[in-house]
Amino acid sequence: MDLAAVFDQLALMIRQIPQSGLLMAAVAAMVGGVLGSILLPRVPALGRFLRFASTFSLMAILVLVVLQLSRLDPRFSMAVPELGMPEQVVEGGETRIGLSRDGHYWLEADVNGHRVPFLIDTGATLTAVSQDTAQRAGLEARDGGLPIRLQTANGTVAAHLTNIDSLRFGNVAASGLDAVIAPGLGETNVIGMNLLSRLASVRIEAGELILVPNNPVEPLPPAD
Repeated sequence: MDLAAVFDQLALMIRQIPQSGLLMAAVAAMVGGVLGSILLPRVPALGRFLRFASTFSLMAILVLVVLQLSRLDPRFSMAVPELGMPEQVVEGGETRIGLSRDGHYWLEADVNGHRVPFLIDTGATLTAVSQDTAQRAGLEARDGGLPIRLQTANGTVAAHLTNIDSLRFGNVAASGLDAVIAPGLGETNVIGMNLLSRLASVRIEAGELILVPNNPVEPLPPAD
């Protein structure tokens, strides 16, 4: 076992605690449980209350974590708009994307009214946007979300979940889509499997990447 890597991951998680309301709540709940156990022999009523509050809080945090993780799988995706997790919808018509000279598939997408380039990456679990794109499109980190660890050329970095109200390219439109604001990726934006897996099919023919949404609709009007 590489102990240095383990300690690096632990240090990364500790550094992210103040930046995540969910992690802060989990730490506070655990501290409350410990205090409840200490006070139980001396002040039974207060001790029991703190232990109950700790258990209830940790269960609620676990439910939120499960909801967040379930949104990565379109078969079990949950929508709780009140918690900043709206329904993720991908619709539209067939869209064809040509192969670029660098051997990758790139497209121009409209993110909340701002035109930016995206790399299509079937190896990426989540759609990711750069910090510059997030600022231009008005994307903010989701309150209470868990930080996501991303492996970049500069090592492991912590990224934060956000929601894209509107992402459009070709004849495809997505709304309420989960994404991460990813430091360390430079100016690169990535369309990942959380969008692609919500399509009816993704295939390559004669060098073209063909994306076909479920329940196709009429061609989308041009973006403003």
